[in-house]
Amino acid sequence: MKPRILLSLAIVLLSSAAIGHPQESPKPERHGSSSAPANGTVAPDFTLKVVGGHGKSMRLSSLRGKAVLLNFWATWCGPCKIEMPWFVELQEKYGPQGLQVIGVAMDDAGVKAITAFARKMGVKYPILQGTEQVADLYGGLDGLPTTFFLDRSGKVVDQAFGLESESVMEDAIKKSLGSESRSTASAK
Repeated sequence: MKPRILLSLAIVLLSSAAIGHPQESPKPERHGSSSAPANGTVAPDFTLKVVGGHGKSMRLSSLRGKAVLLNFWATWCGPCKIEMPWFVELQEKYGPQGLQVIGVAMDDAGVKAITAFARKMGVKYPILQGTEQVADLYGGLDGLPTTFFLDRSGKVVDQAFGLESESVMEDAIKKSLGSESRSTASAK
């Protein structure tokens, strides 16, 4: 009889503990900063020096009319090393349709180190030297890589915080190019 009483008492105690302390629902995973530009808004404009560009600068708004994959990365970032070859391939595949991949180096490695790293990674798209001011415009860049996909009018259509699959990146590029809406419209 005692084992039954102990078992019953244990069940009552566990039940009351569960009622007294309801389990918290899992917190949603945080994807970027709340101050990052929201989808549907025009991406903040900036002008940055082109790495290896002999003093030349590039202004983001000068790319209006093109879809832009804007990737913030660093030479020390492991996931960045994984996705950079994808961006090279995607630039080659979608460049003729109007895509421009832009890399923004967010580390203090220096121009020579960044240039050597980009060459080693086979990067053929422009690399810009990032600044804290630009990072702040894009939500502070809590982690790298951080990628924004802009449509031809300069509006943010998608974002990736951290490493995503190549297919997710390609889908966002298609959205930037307007391929999704064109293929849906032509199917009707």
